[in-house]
Amino acid sequence: MSFCAENQPAGLILFTRNCVTPDQVCRLTEDFKSAVGSAEIFVLIDQEGGRVKRLAPPVWPEFPPARAFGELYETSAERGLEAARLTSQLLASSLLQLGINVNTVPVLDIPVPGAHDIIGDRAYGCDGDVIAAIGEAVAKGHMAAGVLPVVKHIPGHGRATADSHECLPVVAASREELSQLDFIPFRALRHLPLAMTAHIVYSQIDPEAPASLSTLIINGVIRDELGFDGVLMSDDLSMGALSGSLAERTRAVLGAGCDLALHCNGDMDEMCQVAEASPEIGRDSAKRIAAAFARIEIQEEFDVDRAKAILAEAFDLHW
Repeated sequence: MSFCAENQPAGLILFTRNCVTPDQVCRLTEDFKSAVGSAEIFVLIDQEGGRVKRLAPPVWPEFPPARAFGELYETSAERGLEAARLTSQLLASSLLQLGINVNTVPVLDIPVPGAHDIIGDRAYGCDGDVIAAIGEAVAKGHMAAGVLPVVKHIPGHGRATADSHECLPVVAASREELSQLDFIPFRALRHLPLAMTAHIVYSQIDPEAPASLSTLIINGVIRDELGFDGVLMSDDLSMGALSGSLAERTRAVLGAGCDLALHCNGDMDEMCQVAEASPEIGRDSAKRIAAAFARIEIQEEFDVDRAKAILAEAFDLHW
């Protein structure tokens, strides 16, 4: 934790390698908060459910993938939204007990035919309005339990024909096409507190830089057209979609307009590069971060047994 004490990062993100038992995770998050000297700091995790989970069985429960809520929504919109909200509140309650206060959901990407399956069943469906409705329910469930949601991957990863973890996808759709489909759920949920960018080149908007590094997209699309004014973080700087040193990547995403630069692989040399290239958080970013924390509304009454019963019936879960 000496690195955290010295560099004062804005947050910590946990992966499977960091999570062994509940007690161990609690100690880890407490030590991190002590090291940076603040309880109001981001502790993130990717716990979407389905194939993207950092807290895995048998230690932690299994949650359904996003697509399951979309399929339930198709049979009954009311049941689908209720299941999404209850699952999110149940999941988020368990995260908060571990000292985790941010979960990188909902995924608002809209897969299209021929796209890479990196999104696949992580998407709630293929209809922008349905995705927005379920995403709203997921976000509300998290915030009701005291955990902040992060919409991703703004302004849309669903058309990518490559995995941005490995290489840089290029989307050639026109801005009009993107606005009429891909942007729908992000525009609808522009009021949410945090979002994560997509490492994708949208060649008809900015042929030179992926969204995470593009002032044209961050200012012209994400901030202006979509109207998102919350905390904007980059996707992982260590992903194969980006080039250059980690210091160069850090300066690029922050210079383009991201509030936070996210680094995930735990490589200490890279972490030092990111820290050295990161200035103190600016005034506008600090205001957005404070506003995000102010959005948490913990609901004291939550019937866990009822939620588990409803979800067990909907998805054949065994708690």
